Amino acid sequence: MTAPFVLVVTGMDFEARIAAGPHCRVVHGLRGLALEQGVSEMASRHCMGILSFGVAGGLDPTLAPGDLVLADAICAPGERYDTDMTWTRAMHAALPHARVGTAAGADQPVLSVAAKQVLHRATGALCVDMESHLAARMAAACRLPFGACRVVIDPASRAVPAAAAAGMGEGGKTDVTAVLGGLLRAPWELPALMRLAGDAAAARGALRAARLALGDAFGLRDMRAQAG
Repeated sequence: MTAPFVLVVTGMDFEARIAAGPHCRVVHGLRGLALEQGVSEMASRHCMGILSFGVAGGLDPTLAPGDLVLADAICAPGERYDTDMTWTRAMHAALPHARVGTAAGADQPVLSVAAKQVLHRATGALCVDMESHLAARMAAACRLPFGACRVVIDPASRAVPAAAAAGMGEGGKTDVTAVLGGLLRAPWELPALMRLAGDAAAARGALRAARLALGDAFGLRDMRAQAG
């Protein structure tokens, strides 16, 4: 007999490893239609809800690396999805230091400071990632509760180095060869890349702490128990 589970959507394999645990199944490393198909295939009648979980680029200039965001809505061009407010409140009770607000979804990486500023002005979003809008779309299609828990990795004031962007490999893995190749082409990016590595360490630590605080079912089981 299949036990109820939360379907967790992440981009990178390290996010998937942090998310993994009892009462959840993880989809990671997919983009676009492949991600939608992967979520659709796993969103069975035993799925309690869909959660977007992982790191994000900061858009609000007050957010620092390692800061937590719980989305109350996801916006993307031509789309807007509200998260399940009861679930979001349950997560916020476990993570009272998290910011609650809109998060943006993007089909392409938002890398430059200028691009982050444009998106922030247009949407008011706190952060941006490449999975939340797709996960929210599938949750709406499957009529399942949706939530989003993201940790800022690169703040609004800093661009993502081209070498780091090149390292976003297939399947959610970091392509070290591509990163090194990018550094050979632009060695002046080394200080920015090292700074990003420090930001990433802070984000990973915050993501692990959030995972522990949220518990096996990311707060959704507690929410359902209270509702019952």
